[in-house]
Amino acid sequence: MGADHQMTSKKREAPPVPEPLGSLVDAHTHLDACGATDEASLQTIVDRAASAGVGTIVTVADDLAAAELAVRLAHWDERVFAATALHPTRAQHLDDHAKSVLEALAEDERTVAVGETGLDFYWPGKLDGCAEIPEQEEAFRWHIDLAKRVSKPLMIHNREADDALVRVLKSEGAPETVIFHCFSSGPEMARLCIDEGWVLSLSGTVSFRNARALHEAATLIPAGQLLVETDAPYLTPHPYRGAPNESYCLPYTVQALAEIRGDDPAELAAATTATARGVYKL
Repeated sequence: MGADHQMTSKKREAPPVPEPLGSLVDAHTHLDACGATDEASLQTIVDRAASAGVGTIVTVADDLAAAELAVRLAHWDERVFAATALHPTRAQHLDDHAKSVLEALAEDERTVAVGETGLDFYWPGKLDGCAEIPEQEEAFRWHIDLAKRVSKPLMIHNREADDALVRVLKSEGAPETVIFHCFSSGPEMARLCIDEGWVLSLSGTVSFRNARALHEAATLIPAGQLLVETDAPYLTPHPYRGAPNESYCLPYTVQALAEIRGDDPAELAAATTATARGVYKL
């Protein structure tokens, strides 16, 4: 779930389909929340993404039902892969039943990452039924162990929890591949992650004009540690902020990111796609 997820509004019209920048991988989206419920609705969304050059999509779960659906969606369309976990805000639901389901889903051939898991210090006390910090940390440790057991990347949700996240990752021993989804921190955290060899995935937030610390961080990330994502239906890139987001909108983010980094957009697209294929073993 993205930082703007309370701001997504159906009132604004969906953005137009952008010109393709070459082949792109949407490293993190929520196809279920974008309206994919069956094979027909899934195909509509994935075909629209393909028309903008987004040929591969990783759909991410935030609860148990969404995790099961993510894997089903990935089996229905070869362009879709799954990441499965309980979102930190739902960590209190990680009982024995949930663990056994998530273990089976993590082993599935169409699952390419364990996630999104991590820590969210923003929502406790604001969101009814949100997991408390100790519950989040316990679930995060379990997911770290699961990622190591199935030898798949760990996909992290981090909201206002930089120091605690790094502490837990280091105390547990980070899996071989760690992806910080929707990286939104500043240059200091970016440097720490880069030095650890972790992968940073940037979303539409990088296109927001007021995200100055993130802009600075974005210039530091080596292409081999950089992914791009939509986190759709949230975090629609500028100038469509507040409109519904979908995988086809990814070129807008890549265009904005290329401008910030001083990169050629098509070359940046190719580089992030190569990184995604390596990270997810596509």
